[in-house]
Amino acid sequence: MHDTPQEKIRILYVDDEENNLQAFKATFRRDYKIFIAISASDGREILKNEEVDIVVTDQRMPHESGVEFLESIIPLHPNPIRILLTGYTDIQAVIDAINKGQVYHYLTKPWEEDYLRTVIKNAYEIHQLRMENDKLTKALIKSNDQLEFLLRQNLLS
Repeated sequence: MHDTPQEKIRILYVDDEENNLQAFKATFRRDYKIFIAISASDGREILKNEEVDIVVTDQRMPHESGVEFLESIIPLHPNPIRILLTGYTDIQAVIDAINKGQVYHYLTKPWEEDYLRTVIKNAYEIHQLRMENDKLTKALIKSNDQLEFLLRQNLLS
């Protein structure tokens, strides 16, 4: 009998540069389940079909910035933790990312592997805590509904 291995953290990486996508995948595929997208619209397609824990996106992309992409996915995909990569020191992009894109963390490119691993690990822990919190909240609401139902039954009889 084999122990089932812990499910890998699922990461979507969005970048308009193919070599960045391949480098990210090559670096992290042993440890995480990696989805790559060359554009914001490809990223949205992947999110429609795959469960993703963490979204990492480059800021500077044609057609749609990383912040715009992150902001656009919040209504349909609020749960993945969002990380922004910037290749330049644009403080306004970082402020927008935090305010509009609800970004957990931002890193400058080129990313440093060990540091990014630590950020991913911490982001995943936050993701798991949020999911557990949601589950407990739903269970509490259900228990309250059942309790109210029982109280009403007792009041009526």
